[in-house]
Amino acid sequence: MAIAATIRLNPIRMLVAEGLTKEFDSGSHHLTVLRDVSFTIPQGTFVAIVGPSGSGKTTLLGLLAGLDTPTRGRVILDGADLTAMTEDERARLRGQKVGFVFQSFQLIPTLDALENVQVPLELRGDGGAARRARELLERVGLGDRLDHLPSQLSGGEQQRVAIARAFSNRPAILFADEPTGNLDGATGGRIVELLEELNRESKTTIVLVTHDLTLARRAQRLIRLADGLVVEDTGMPAAASDGADRARALRDAGANVPEGTR
Repeated sequence: MAIAATIRLNPIRMLVAEGLTKEFDSGSHHLTVLRDVSFTIPQGTFVAIVGPSGSGKTTLLGLLAGLDTPTRGRVILDGADLTAMTEDERARLRGQKVGFVFQSFQLIPTLDALENVQVPLELRGDGGAARRARELLERVGLGDRLDHLPSQLSGGEQQRVAIARAFSNRPAILFADEPTGNLDGATGGRIVELLEELNRESKTTIVLVTHDLTLARRAQRLIRLADGLVVEDTGMPAAASDGADRARALRDAGANVPEGTR
């Protein structure tokens, strides 16, 4: 990691987004997906990012995790300025500090549950990979399913394997992109409960992207996007999230906000 890419921050600030704007150009067509998005997420917080399709939430997740770079602005993850890093440096940082859970589980179909968690640990040179993988799967309630292939597991069980794998490297932060999208309501609720428990016990910061407001409201903090703007942030003072500047920005983005709205 380049020394210049690391800056000193208050250690409780796990993730900082500063003026994030993301634009795309395709010939004569110009699209602004995110507009000057800024917030700070303290260490150990469980945050949900919500918004309708096209609001920019998946794009934002990609920027926060260093999978993409902003047109303007910067992202600071655990003191490291992602926007000042090369792609290889960002990949190395993700391997050290970041976990991912996806809607589609992303399990290797020819490996059983234990191997799906164990192999990434072995690739990182963890000498206790088998023990660590077993402990994690027992923690997520799959101690009796260790030798089952993904095709022999339910959707909820597959997602629990994915969560165990995501926590295998003891990440400082976990990004979960629609982790309940392929699950029924009851199973999805249990997955969020599991994330809540792991957040409390490990103090891992969790950033959950979802369209499900019922699940999102169980997070400690909710950030709502619309037309690429943060229109609600329960971690901000009301004046900051609902003031005249926000209403003006919404009108500029084409939202139907009457004049005089604060």
